Amino acid sequence: MEAKDKAFSHKKTLLVKGNLMDLSDPKVMGILNTTPDSFYDGGKNLKLDHALHTVEKMLDDGLDILDVGGYSTRPNAKDVAVDEEKQRVLPLIESVNKRFPDLVISIDTFRSDVAKEAIESGASIINDVSGGNLDDQMFQRVADLNVPYILMHMRGTPATMQKLNQYDHLIKDVTFELSQKLNKLRKLAINDVIIDPGFGFAKSREQNYEILDNLTYFEVLDCPILVGVSRKSMIYKTLETNAENALNGTTALNMVALMNGASILRVHDVKEAKETIKLYNQLKN
Repeated sequence: MEAKDKAFSHKKTLLVKGNLMDLSDPKVMGILNTTPDSFYDGGKNLKLDHALHTVEKMLDDGLDILDVGGYSTRPNAKDVAVDEEKQRVLPLIESVNKRFPDLVISIDTFRSDVAKEAIESGASIINDVSGGNLDDQMFQRVADLNVPYILMHMRGTPATMQKLNQYDHLIKDVTFELSQKLNKLRKLAINDVIIDPGFGFAKSREQNYEILDNLTYFEVLDCPILVGVSRKSMIYKTLETNAENALNGTTALNMVALMNGASILRVHDVKEAKETIKLYNQLKN
């Protein structure tokens, strides 16, 4: 099978909140960080009213999934106490769920206790950047909650990951490490798993581009693929600019991701991502 055909062959559905989400039409996941130190939007959504306004704007722009996080995982980010992380995310999730009950919310956390309370507060997807590495209770907690799980590839911790980017064969090694985790999830009857190759997590800039160029390889895992490159250093360092000026580069790479089989784009800028998907769909049809 040619690579272009393979891009549309893997699993394209997700059971969320009792409904089947069709991922054959790619979806946009909007990032909402309630943190003071995230690399791009840190400090912008600390107040609840402002965060809700941001969500409303995202919905107007065509948001499909809202990803709420209270712990910055940028390189060398400071540690956050569990209770503080809960205080950052739970009131927002509760408020968003009440105001926009049909909106699908994911909780961006590597802690099983935070994940549990977030699901109880109205979230319906768990987005774990550590792939279960940082909390050995996470996989069982996902099984107990019976919700979709985003399995991201990372090595080490946010403080150490950039030193752990030595691979024998990058694509094969990342796929193998993800497959090991996926086997554990399958044994727990967790069927709705989304794969995230983890751009910027234990990967150099060059490795990020190699993964993006070979994204179709991950379809051997038979899971929807999420790509999160929005305004990351792999873009702005290449363009010799900064995160504030990395939207055009983000859009360019999001189109590459779609053409290579991505089903979900995790972004800061919903409107531009939806327009990219619209153009991609026109191209595909």
